[in-house]
Amino acid sequence: MDAETGTEKGRRAFFLDRDGVINVDHGYVFRTVDFEFMANVFPVLRSLSAKGYLLVVVTNQSGIGRGYYTAEDCRKLTDWMLQRLSEEGVGVAAVYSCPHSPEAGCDCRKPAPGMLLQAERELGLDLSASWMIGDKESDMQAAAAAGIPNRVLLGTASAPSSTHTVASLGELLELPV
Repeated sequence: MDAETGTEKGRRAFFLDRDGVINVDHGYVFRTVDFEFMANVFPVLRSLSAKGYLLVVVTNQSGIGRGYYTAEDCRKLTDWMLQRLSEEGVGVAAVYSCPHSPEAGCDCRKPAPGMLLQAERELGLDLSASWMIGDKESDMQAAAAAGIPNRVLLGTASAPSSTHTVASLGELLELPV
């Protein structure tokens, strides 16, 4: 048992979708003026970090592949988001984004597990001790395919691949995380 990580294999992570979890999903958000943080996101993420989870963002950004905005636009917004999170005492270990359109057939776009598996390799994670929170079935499917046992759907929809459903981020802390 690794005393630092609390697991046999590596560190545990809390994977977070971006649009619909960290920020309100207004559709193809790529400008700071359109980026609205979700209610309670800062205290919830601080709490998860305090419990020893690395925070890892995994986000489909098909607006790049569709030509709605550029990879540079996405990078600038991500840098701004990370700065704002840092100002609120939230450290994010890494951000993985898939720039491909759904038709590209890549292995990184959720529901494929590519971004999660890349994070596992690069960050030395134990996916069997990790969690995923997302607002779509594709988030849950990616986590299931990567072997993440705890899959939380945020919102009122249902997703067969989720193991938990919460109506708000604040409810996440009521789960045994």
